Amino acid sequence: MKDGPAQLAGEPDREEPEDETGKMSFLDHLDELRKRLVRIVTYLGVGFIVCWIYHKPIYRFIKRPIDASLPPGESLIFTGPTDAFVLYMKVAFVSAVFFTIPLSLYEVWRFIAPGLYRKEKRYVVPFLVSSILLFIAGGAFCYLYVMPQAYSFLISFGSDFKPMITIVEYWDMSLMMLLGFGLIFEMPVVIAFLSMWGLVTAGFLWRKFKYAIIIMVSLAAILSPTGDAFNLMIWSAPMIALYLLSIGVAALFGFRRKKRSQESGVRSQ
Repeated sequence: MKDGPAQLAGEPDREEPEDETGKMSFLDHLDELRKRLVRIVTYLGVGFIVCWIYHKPIYRFIKRPIDASLPPGESLIFTGPTDAFVLYMKVAFVSAVFFTIPLSLYEVWRFIAPGLYRKEKRYVVPFLVSSILLFIAGGAFCYLYVMPQAYSFLISFGSDFKPMITIVEYWDMSLMMLLGFGLIFEMPVVIAFLSMWGLVTAGFLWRKFKYAIIIMVSLAAILSPTGDAFNLMIWSAPMIALYLLSIGVAALFGFRRKKRSQESGVRSQ
């Protein structure tokens, strides 16, 4: 910000938002928010129509982890006349949300970007991209490794009985596991935010590592649909690895924060 009569002597300059829309009135902001929300809803609507056209192939892809575990000739069932229709609606909607997330986040970015300073903009885009990639990585890990092992164990454990698993039960359980792993894989991003603001440090995280292991294993035992040691390891191992990665992320941000603090101290002398 340029020096003015009201500026105190010796006060450092503040950087103004780069776009004039950062100075819009409250009503202008509401109108801009309305436009962005309309676009996001439009993306979801178009995505839902496209996913509805391909709802059966999408659902066949989603139920692959349990197909190999079911006895020959067995398949999922439904008990209500509307179950299949409602399930396909859910599949199309969740798929539309997933596929349109980049466009929706772009609209969010366009709404908040004018009010951000150049320094803040340098962090937002990497955080958004890394959040999406980590969430996808968590879902992929769950789909490829966790779900097949979990369903194989559960169905084999009840081998003395005839499995009659409904499509609703399978969808709810699978969605919970996919979202759970997607959120778990966001740990480095959350730690990066906390570290950037000086709320946590690498030293603090390392000192609390043994307590973190207890918490993560307990959380894995709660979230895991099975209680065997193998599946417990599958759930807890990624969390422990991500925690160690988060320590490295916190160390990196802590080093950069310390360096900026030293540079600011040198300039103020």
